[in-house]
Amino acid sequence: MPFSVETYSMACLRSIRGVRPINTLKKGKISLSDFRSRRLLVTGAEGFIGSHLTEELVRRGYNVRAFILYNSFNSWGWLDHSPPDIRANLEVFAGDIRDPHGVKQALKGCDAVLHLAALIAIPYSYHSPDTYVDTNIKGTLNILQAARDLGVARIVHTSTSEVYGTARFVPITEEHPLQAQSPYSATKIGADQLALSFYRSFGTPVVIVRPFNTYGPRQSNRAVIPTIITQIASGAKILRLGALQPTRDFNFVTDTARGFIAALEHGETVGEVINLGSNFEISIGETAALIAQIMKREIEITTDAQRLRPTLSEVNRLWADNAKAKRLLGWEPRYAGREGLRRGLEETAAWFTDPANLKLYKTASYNL
Repeated sequence: MPFSVETYSMACLRSIRGVRPINTLKKGKISLSDFRSRRLLVTGAEGFIGSHLTEELVRRGYNVRAFILYNSFNSWGWLDHSPPDIRANLEVFAGDIRDPHGVKQALKGCDAVLHLAALIAIPYSYHSPDTYVDTNIKGTLNILQAARDLGVARIVHTSTSEVYGTARFVPITEEHPLQAQSPYSATKIGADQLALSFYRSFGTPVVIVRPFNTYGPRQSNRAVIPTIITQIASGAKILRLGALQPTRDFNFVTDTARGFIAALEHGETVGEVINLGSNFEISIGETAALIAQIMKREIEITTDAQRLRPTLSEVNRLWADNAKAKRLLGWEPRYAGREGLRRGLEETAAWFTDPANLKLYKTASYNL
């Protein structure tokens, strides 16, 4: 990236405001000491991807403040299941991403934020779209505004492959048109555009990572892979699923977490949108057959009408081009291709079939 007056001006502005600039003018990978010696905020840290990311950051020596949704049970979500040495090295902040005052308080003293807090269930977005606007759009605005006010040096914002809608061409690059085919995807497009607008308007140091379909231990049973595994593990011989023809680009959760960390550490990603995908396409029906093979079960599949999306809302094809992630982040999936997917599914099935984990899921009911 060539040196520019704009880049220099932003560095000076942050310096004037009393913020320690983190290698604003430096090419390539940010020195690990820049962020590991400082505090990071992870929003949505108690969730599926967030908990895996938080644990990996702590293992790598980062100073992590975990932003979790306040609840009267004093639950830390999946972080309650983290190893004791991980929990002992976490600072937990209970709040609500929809509250701008709490968000700003959580960000005080932090040099970077990895923003994962969101509502993500597509069926529930048909039911309660207003909550998605408040959480996904206004919640992101709260992060951006607080980060701007406090001079945070890096914001890694979470997008989703759902913003592309059904692929118009494959593999899908970051230049693919955005198509809102559900209220959920509409709010994620809005959040992404807000993040980019802050970068373009104020020089806010945002990078957007766009994970394709992440799977692995701890995922909600509303997602298709846990739905398949838990039904089989509970003894069902006839699986109740939605559409089988759509294709997805599945990514094991540890690969996704590594992508977030790479986006945090690399210096030339500000203002960029970066796909995190495996560059491998497989249908839902084929995925179910592969899982049954791994779990050594004979299955039949029946269509459950309540699991079908409205016709125009179904995203029929997703297949990621991950060349940009390889080029800018040096990232590529370790669970790539059919063989990588199989390994990831084996690990996921092993976790879900552990009785201690399976009992945490209501396998007999549809999780909206």
